[in-house]
Amino acid sequence: MTEQSAPGPVAEIGLDLIAPEVLAPALRRLTVAAIGIGAGVGLLAAVLVSWQVGVAVGPVLGAPTALYAIAVQRRRIRLSGTEIRARTWRGEKRLDLAAATGVEILVHPGRLSRIVLRATAGPDTRIVPLGMYTDTGEGRELHPLGLRKLADALSACPLAAALAVSDVLILQSRTEARDAYAEERPLYRAVRLVRDRDAVSTIVLTDADIAQLAR
Repeated sequence: MTEQSAPGPVAEIGLDLIAPEVLAPALRRLTVAAIGIGAGVGLLAAVLVSWQVGVAVGPVLGAPTALYAIAVQRRRIRLSGTEIRARTWRGEKRLDLAAATGVEILVHPGRLSRIVLRATAGPDTRIVPLGMYTDTGEGRELHPLGLRKLADALSACPLAAALAVSDVLILQSRTEARDAYAEERPLYRAVRLVRDRDAVSTIVLTDADIAQLAR
């Protein structure tokens, strides 16, 4: 008899629209600057008014920005098999796309429009950023491997909406891989579709919209 090897761990794929390594240096500088400004203003207030006022003013000015920068540095979103793992300063939260009860694509129109995937499983909801675009089509998109793995995870869900979104993400990954023009990329076409409707608030794409993008 031959021994069957145990399956290895499932590789995790990062789904961050902007790689954490890119943001980390700027966020560290922001943290140091916020702490420095808070300390400087606090010291000045202590000299000019009183040390009690300095102690109170310094943290109020510097702490919120510093804590925000630290929290952003901790944020990560990854995909392991069919499971989305989102890490925040509060800890890690998970959602299995194969068990999703709702899958939608949302567009937030604006000068810098954002398009995201919203997945729901019972009371839990996770947002995965897919892209952001300016009026000229420039911007940033989720990398092709992340799109493809996300599409594969959605294909494990029995919902018709999940399968339709999976088709859109597969087409998007193919257009990115061959460096197609913005107008050929379904995510950008989704943003243009919403802009053409002169929408100013967040729009949830309909089934007909999704079907149109998948063609």
